[in-house]
Amino acid sequence: MSTALSVNRRAADLVGAFVADAASLRIGVARGPLGEQLIDAGSSFPGSIAAGLRIAEICMGGVGHVALLPAGTTPNWPWTVAVRSSHPVIACLASQYAGWRLSHKAADGSFFALGSGPARALARREPLFEKLGYVDRAESGALVLESAAAPPPPVVEKIADDCGISPDSLTIIFAPTQSLAGATQIVARALEVALHKALELGFPLDRIVDGMAAAPLCPPHPDLATAMGRTNDAIIYGGQVHLFVSGDAAAAQSLAERLPSKGSRDYGRSFAELFASVNGDFYAIDPMLFSPARAIVTAIDAGATFRAGELNLGLLDASFS
Repeated sequence: MSTALSVNRRAADLVGAFVADAASLRIGVARGPLGEQLIDAGSSFPGSIAAGLRIAEICMGGVGHVALLPAGTTPNWPWTVAVRSSHPVIACLASQYAGWRLSHKAADGSFFALGSGPARALARREPLFEKLGYVDRAESGALVLESAAAPPPPVVEKIADDCGISPDSLTIIFAPTQSLAGATQIVARALEVALHKALELGFPLDRIVDGMAAAPLCPPHPDLATAMGRTNDAIIYGGQVHLFVSGDAAAAQSLAERLPSKGSRDYGRSFAELFASVNGDFYAIDPMLFSPARAIVTAIDAGATFRAGELNLGLLDASFS
């Protein structure tokens, strides 16, 4: 895997454009107590779908492309978030994946959020990076939080220290799942979810050479559990992924057959209902559920393509309505 490709350097240009367009995107930009740049994309500022698309590209470290397109596959929800990358492992797993657990307890309240985005590749605090073998070096970093609030100074200090940069070189973008931007950037993880499942299935990541995915844009909801359920259902029951892999065709066929969410023991219930049934214990849910509904895998050396899975429009409609 190339380590010359810096996701943080590439993301820095996207962050600069994001800030320059703050007014049109309806986001707020400020400096925090330690000099960190804070971008509110859906808490005190309304944010927008356009902001969510930009956040998704920042999350992918500037090596992924995200667009909102019309699609006929989900007729009641005709707008889809389409994602593609020619460096899918770096874009999705080394950058976009929300794998950095950040928390702080204080007398005046606790903070917890999952961090995603290119700053993860500077800090490398997750065991995942040992498998990826990817290292980034940059003078600035960007982190995205699914949160309604900016992190407190102790968390900002930890992020900057772990990344090896000063706080004033750190950008933190935050948006709650209930917001337009928050929902959009989460649905834009359809390719990332597929890559993570491929990792869990033991497929060699260096054989995944290109990829694209799409999932219907879900309507936001003011209730967190419902909003989170809709973003997950968009991918689990309405998502589609196409991976291009090297190597033998049999392995590509096996990957296609095992990727779709339908193979999970928890398939068939809305995510909000499932989440409530396990009393909010996210880790009690079968991890094999977190994948697109339909998978296409092309074995480029053999010129063969394999398909598996299907969309569940009925469950999607029930979740989104």
